[in-house]
Amino acid sequence: MRKALATIGLLALLGGAGCASTGDLNAAQADAAEAKRMAEEAKADAAAARQEAAGARAAADAAAAQAKEASEKADRIFQRSLHK
Repeated sequence: MRKALATIGLLALLGGAGCASTGDLNAAQADAAEAKRMAEEAKADAAAARQEAAGARAAADAAAAQAKEASEKADRIFQRSLHK
């Protein structure tokens, strides 16, 4: 549906500016195809970035949990040393 609307809009634009040659239409279609390819590539890159960010977040959460555990252990050791 979007492609049809885009094509109609393109034809209206070209028709309003005068007669469009087959070459003009082919160039416009090629430009549209390239834009679509670039958009799909950007979408794939964004999905990969989301996955990478999720992995980094998981690693950060695990590191924070380990740091908390180590801090609590150090606190217990320090408290025991005070009671001696």
